[in-house]
Order: sequence, then C-alpha cells, then structure tokens
Amino acid sequence: MRHRSSILAIMALGILVAGCATHDPEAVSQNDPYEPTNRAIFKINTQMDNAVAKPVAKFYNHAVPQLARDGVHNFLVNLDSPVTLGNDILQGEASRAGQTLSRFALNSTLGIGGLVDVAATFGIPAHSEDFGQTLGVWGVGEGYYLVVPFMGPAPPRDLAGDGVDIFMDPLTYTKFHGSDTWYAVRSGVGVLDLRARNVDTVEQIERTSIDFYATTRSLYRQYRNAEIRNGKPDPQDSPDL
Repeated sequence: MRHRSSILAIMALGILVAGCATHDPEAVSQNDPYEPTNRAIFKINTQMDNAVAKPVAKFYNHAVPQLARDGVHNFLVNLDSPVTLGNDILQGEASRAGQTLSRFALNSTLGIGGLVDVAATFGIPAHSEDFGQTLGVWGVGEGYYLVVPFMGPAPPRDLAGDGVDIFMDPLTYTKFHGSDTWYAVRSGVGVLDLRARNVDTVEQIERTSIDFYATTRSLYRQYRNAEIRNGKPDPQDSPDL
C-alpha cells in the first residue's frame, strides 16, 4: 500500500516519456534526453509542493516543538536502519555496518524505540544508505535523468534501488491489523519530515536560481554522487600533477 502511489507514478512517467526524447545538444550533454517532459513534470511537482507540501511543512515546523520533531525524525531514521545495514554490507563497508548495527541497538533500547538518538551521544554518527547508492558503488551508471510525478528526481538507477530497498525492509513482510494504515502514515510522515527539514534551503535555492529545474538537476546529482562516495573527494576532480 505505501508504495502503490510510487508505482503508479512510475508507470505514468513511462507513458509520458515514450517517444518524447529531444535532440537538443544541451539536454543531450546533460544526459537528459527527456528534458521537455521532465520540465513539465517538474513544474507540476513544484506547483503541488507550493500548494500543499510547503504550507503543511511550515505549519508543522511552527506548531510542533523542535524536540518532538527531532523525535519523529530519529524514529524514522531508526526504522530505516535495517535497509542501511543491508546496503552497508553489500558495499563492503564493515566499519559503517558496525556503526549502523550499534546505533540500531542503542537507539531501539536506551533511545526508547529510536525517539532519542542516544548513539550520537556515544560518538556514533548517523548515515543512510540505499540500494541506488550500492549500485553506484558497484559502478552502475545513473542512466537518463528522470523526474517522476509526486516524487521528484529519480533516474533509473535510483528507481531500481527504491524497489530493492522495499524488499530489504523487514517491515515490508510484517502484517497486522491496520498495517496498511501504518505503512501509509509512515510514508506520509517521512515525506513531511524531509520537507519540513528543508523548507528554508529549498526556498533559498528557488529564489536564487536563474533556472530552478537545471539547478535542482545539478544539485541532485552532486548530492547523490557525494552519498555514493560517502563524502570522500571525487577523484575526477583531483588536479593532474
């Protein structure tokens, strides 16, 4: 249930981009052959965000105390720990896997089910991993840049990664009375948490960008590449000596 809307959005995107490739040299150089369609979807997403998501996120930031918002965020991060752990292992990151396992154990117990980030006080930093990043570590390319309705930037590598992450999440297989409602609420609160934590940043980017679409495309790629490298410098940016 919680991923049904994403699947429908992906199917709709497939219909929209079919036969809509452009031969514009700039779009081709940016590996964005579906730029006209992507821009149309981006515009709709932005309008929906301005009409719904941003006002709700601002109200949430105003009405809910910081301590409570941090608790919600910590809880969501803790729920995602099994997926992060699985991808740490698949990437061969034994040290980071140990950090994830330690954080999950500490925050799930001493941290009251993850509401309090106790692990941070022990000097164990948080990080997140997904299968899209794992594919990047394995050398899989991003693929054509895509913007998905109601989701935002989601090139093929990241879309495939999202699908695998669903199967890596133990809660996917947990069924109980009201489980569909729980999954829907978890997804909705996750979107709200992400949007609320980035209200000012997104507004500043939109306000200062000459081309908001192109800026978002560039920043998304930079962010994903930094995640794949776990914050390490890009060797391609190193000067030739």
